[in-house]
Amino acid sequence: MSNIKEAKEDVGFDPIKKEEVGPGEITGEIRDIGADLYAEVGQLTPEELEREGAEVRKLLDWRILPVLYLTYVMQYLDKLSLNYASAYSLIPDLGLEGQRYSWVAAVFNFGYLFWAVPSNLMIQRLPLAKYMGVVIIIWAGIVLAHIGAKNYAGILVLRFVLGMAEACVSPCMMNFTSMFYKRSEQPLRMAFWLSGNGMATMIGALLGFGLGHSHNTSLASWKLIFLTIGLMNLVTGCLFLWLMPDSPATAKFLNHRQRIVAVQRVSENMIGVKTKQFKFRQALEIFSDLKVLCVLGIGIGCGVVNGGVSNFASSLIKGYGFSGIYATLLQLPTGAIEAVVVPICGLISTYVKDSRCIVLAVVCLIPFAGLLGIRFTDIEHRWTLVGCTWLQYIIGAPVIISWNLLSTNVGGHTKRSFANGFWFTLYAGGNVAGANIFFAHEAPRYYSALAGLLACYAGMIVLVLVAYVAMKFDNNRREKNVPDGLTDEQRAEAAVLDGFKDMTDKESKNFRYAL
Repeated sequence: MSNIKEAKEDVGFDPIKKEEVGPGEITGEIRDIGADLYAEVGQLTPEELEREGAEVRKLLDWRILPVLYLTYVMQYLDKLSLNYASAYSLIPDLGLEGQRYSWVAAVFNFGYLFWAVPSNLMIQRLPLAKYMGVVIIIWAGIVLAHIGAKNYAGILVLRFVLGMAEACVSPCMMNFTSMFYKRSEQPLRMAFWLSGNGMATMIGALLGFGLGHSHNTSLASWKLIFLTIGLMNLVTGCLFLWLMPDSPATAKFLNHRQRIVAVQRVSENMIGVKTKQFKFRQALEIFSDLKVLCVLGIGIGCGVVNGGVSNFASSLIKGYGFSGIYATLLQLPTGAIEAVVVPICGLISTYVKDSRCIVLAVVCLIPFAGLLGIRFTDIEHRWTLVGCTWLQYIIGAPVIISWNLLSTNVGGHTKRSFANGFWFTLYAGGNVAGANIFFAHEAPRYYSALAGLLACYAGMIVLVLVAYVAMKFDNNRREKNVPDGLTDEQRAEAAVLDGFKDMTDKESKNFRYAL
């Protein structure tokens, strides 16, 4: 590794130098929040960077990851609260019979859809930890307000507003991971905190089972579920505001030297750290980027599957002949399956080079087989049907890998913000569709829904393979066009500086895609 200071001087890097921009665009200063710290990297030798980088990574793993994990457990537990409440008297108490429950489940995603793009733009503009912490506290209050719901209209409004509040959570988590970790480290870390979905499913199943035995209270069991989860979210929001930094540049648990090392570590992601400048041309570039369009299509498929499974697992299991309270308890293994499978996919994606797309395609085949089992297994074999239903909770693995494909392969902060926003918008739309393809008159087998979910998985496999081929082709083309005499090390350094200049992955010919 050559001296980083010399490499920057060769390229002429200056964190406040006027950047090169496209025709007709106003020239401005580089505003990446990590640029000043990166300019000091030359003070450290390569050996010091390697040694201290490992120490900083350990610090981040102990200080950042637990907070992200806890937050995601609470976030997903909140999403599942309606599913668990439906196993008790929620539906008759609020008059949600027939398709009304489907619309209550779906309207959450209308709120999510409505706020997904604005939320991602706010993520780019606002201090990340403060924005997310405040939103967590707001959503905790909305969950608590579910206790006061009296009718169909009231619960519809609450679920819509709750969807708006939660539209910021997953994009923020993605941004935190990309700001603090190298692209090679991200799949495992993202898989770790997303595996919190599995933990949330287990905690929720136990909470639902336990609160279902509460018969001598003034609140119905479904109200106790919302009360308990709402209070847990409130505590989590306060802890998040206290513990989480906005970026490596403001992490109080790191000293100045460690912050320099933290920024240098993520500089190899080739996307900088964060800039608040909005560039309209970057947003437009999304629509001519095949890999992004493919990943957005995967977002629709993930949304349809998630919308169906997360809201109708109880209904499916009850349809196999189990009572309401045991329908809740039988969802406990689904959490264990997700908590194990998702990190395994993250490990493979981390340590097997260029395996992300292949892992996503392969992991889609497992729930696909489970859906075939539900479709063609006789209702008398109810334990087989339950096992096939459990496999549907592996949806977390395709979700996390598609997020990682966006966070590591989309350069340009405005482009990435819009790409994330569109992904979550389409994901929310898919959730709406998924919650409404389960028709009440088809219970307990829901054949139309099963056909739709099978089509989604098949489409996701095709799309990720197309994205793989497109990125592989671009990587090979760029390797062939590398100027003579430019070493891999120099090319990589140029890609780092392109990232601090807020160039998109298509603009920077030094960028390489992680497959």
